[in-house]
Formats: sequence, structure tokens, C-alpha cells
Amino acid sequence: MITAEQKPIDEIREMIAPYKRVLAVGCASCVAECAAGGEKETAMLASTLRMADKMDGEERLIEEMTIDRQCVKEFVLLLDDVVDKYDAVLSLGCGAGVQAVADMYPEVPVIPALNTEFMGETKDQGYWTESCLGCGDCMLYYFGGVCPLARCSKHLLNGPCGGSMNGRCEVDPDIPCAWQLIIDRLEKFGALERLEMIYPPKDWSLKQGKGPRKIVREDQQK
Repeated sequence: MITAEQKPIDEIREMIAPYKRVLAVGCASCVAECAAGGEKETAMLASTLRMADKMDGEERLIEEMTIDRQCVKEFVLLLDDVVDKYDAVLSLGCGAGVQAVADMYPEVPVIPALNTEFMGETKDQGYWTESCLGCGDCMLYYFGGVCPLARCSKHLLNGPCGGSMNGRCEVDPDIPCAWQLIIDRLEKFGALERLEMIYPPKDWSLKQGKGPRKIVREDQQK
């Protein structure tokens, strides 16, 4: 899932300052899971902004609604009947959601309320960790299901750095050494021979060298 955190309230207020009618739009998928942009968080942010305006003597209409996914056209279309009533949209979606809404409604400024952080997993309630960089060439098979690019602090592809102690990372002892996890898992699977391979530097052109990436599935198109 994509994780995000809410921007500082002062930054959000500065961005919406020129507009008198603002629609705060939440997203009920990834950013809802990480408690940043779901229905609850959208209502709380809208209420906070209204209260701040009232304390400063500002007159601004701030209303809110939440759609299932801001990155999917079919859900964004739900804004068709309401968006023209506002001067700006304050999006509580990830960066992809903000841009999807902006592409659908180019006549309305779409303002990000969140900082998009990383692709990760929910480890526990209120606890998310990065686990994927979206490199475009997944190598998890070779590393026992542990991504050394995302989870090794030094992004090493050909073995540990030698600085970890007791299975903890040299850079940050609060996290496990990714390479210790890799070795332990491959040993458990009887696949330590995979570590004998030499892995060349990652070809980052698959991720960022040719502009925005896309996936086209003709079998899914109407």
C-alpha cells in the first residue's frame, strides 16, 4: 500500500488561503489504512480548518466528502455533480490521487493535503514500514522474499556490509539487518546457493529513466 502523512496545518492553510470555497476530498483506500486521508481524517481536517478560520475571522466555506479511490477514474467521477461549486479541491489522497483528480478537473486547483511517503506494509496497528521501491524488476525470489533495496539501509545487492551485530542493522539498531533476514530465509528454504550469484547494479531506467511508467492490459480494456 502507499503510505502518507498529513502536511502541517499551517502549510495547508497557506495553500488554501486564496480560495473561499474549498472541498476536502478523502480517499478510502491506502491513505485511509494508514490513518492519513480516510473519511475520519478528512472530517477532522475540515473541522480544524473551519475552526482556525473562525478564530482568525476568515470567511471560507470548507466542506468534505470521501470517495473510495482517488486514483481510479470511475470513483473520481463521483465529484462531477459537486466540484463546480468550489474554488479549489483539497485532496487527502496520495500523489497519484491528487494528479488523477487534477487531470479530471483541470479547471479547478487541486491542492495536496498529504505528503506521500512510501510503499509498505502494515506491521501492527499504527505501524507501517517500507518494503518496496517499485524498481520494475522484482528480485524477491533470489533474496528469500526480503527486498535488499528497500530494507537494507545501504541498499546492498551482494551480501551484508559486515557491520551488523546480533542481527540488527549497523545504521539503525532498531531495525533488523535485512541481509540477516535474507540469509536466514534462504537457509530455511535450502536455497543458500542463490547467494553465490553476482547481482549487477540495478537498472534504474526501468523505474525512472523513460518518464512516467504505465501498464497496459488489453485483455482488461473494453
